[in-house]
Amino acid sequence: MEGTEQWKNQLEQWKNQLEPWKNQATQWLNQGIEYSHQIPPTQLYAALAVLLFTTLFFLLIRLFKRAKSDTIVLTGLSGSGKTVLFYQLRDGSSHQGTVTSMEPNEGLFVLHSETTKKGKIRPVHLVDVPGHSRLRPKLDEFLPQAAGIVFVVDALEFLPNCRAASEYLYDILTKASVVKKKIPVLIVCNKTDKVTAHTKEFIRKQMEKEIDKLRASRSSISEADIANDYTLGIPGEAFSFSHCDNKVTVAEASGLTGVTNQVEQFIREHVKA
Repeated sequence: MEGTEQWKNQLEQWKNQLEPWKNQATQWLNQGIEYSHQIPPTQLYAALAVLLFTTLFFLLIRLFKRAKSDTIVLTGLSGSGKTVLFYQLRDGSSHQGTVTSMEPNEGLFVLHSETTKKGKIRPVHLVDVPGHSRLRPKLDEFLPQAAGIVFVVDALEFLPNCRAASEYLYDILTKASVVKKKIPVLIVCNKTDKVTAHTKEFIRKQMEKEIDKLRASRSSISEADIANDYTLGIPGEAFSFSHCDNKVTVAEASGLTGVTNQVEQFIREHVKA
């Protein structure tokens, strides 16, 4: 009973101590209400509108910054060297050649070439999508969030695979998720360290010719029979990558020897450090 009485006395003391603060807060509130009544309604509404606009403006800026993607999708035919490039970008190792995977290989990391740089560097979410035709639907899982697409081509064995690579690229360039967001595409001619590898200029021209053929043949098929969301190019003109709504560029690289600077430049152009 004695302990209960002590607690009651303590609570009473706290109440008495808080009473002046309560009275002061009430006084400030009444003063604020009285002052607001003295302000002309038009000025009060204008002040509230400015406050609301400013708040919404900063909220939109924050949301926009958060919405910027850090995802780069790495894709291309099987055997083009996508996964070797993935490992070079991640840890500077080729992992000794081709690594075949049935699932996307992905990671969030700072590019290996940037690990020695000082200061805070934004990591990249790099996704290596399997190139097998049966696994390509997995690409659609990542395209909506992509900041850029790296399409890898085997520059050494290009001619036998030109048709297949061009068809795959055509399918990507005509997807609604790519066209509407104007996702930039970098065509990477890999394995250019080899003497017999084709140049990026040759590969670009051959793929443009092949896509032009595809465009002509697919446009003759009824819309109900084609899966592509958009058509490419300008009617009546030979196809060029410059006709695409999104930016398409061509670069050279060598995953095995670690020459990936043009790929890294593309990544950092679209995922700012």
